[in-house]
Amino acid sequence: MAPQAPAAVPGSSQPQQAPFGTTPATGPSPNRGYEAAGLQRLGSVVKQLEELVPMFGAASAPGKAVLDALNKLVKLVPAGSVTPAAQKNNIEQMAMRNTRDNQQMQALQQMRMQGGQQGAQAA
Repeated sequence: MAPQAPAAVPGSSQPQQAPFGTTPATGPSPNRGYEAAGLQRLGSVVKQLEELVPMFGAASAPGKAVLDALNKLVKLVPAGSVTPAAQKNNIEQMAMRNTRDNQQMQALQQMRMQGGQQGAQAA
């Protein structure tokens, strides 16, 4: 919601100010740590996209789309933002997330199967 202009007090020429403490002293600032981590991940994505170009061929429709995305993303990723250590960390994080997600999916499937068996026994 946009702040409203202070209303004028009847009988005076000065606008009424908002009560002290109701407006922030400063605006929100971006989290530089998240921004740096995001740029590292984006750098990893750029590397992966670069590996896709020879697989598709630059003249194919998917290859052209990948090249178009690369041209836009490369401008945002500073040189050297992806070190081998950062790339290794990203891969490990993705592997851990994948393992966790697989475990959750297996647990959900077990719950569904148990629910189906109980429903069949009740009928």
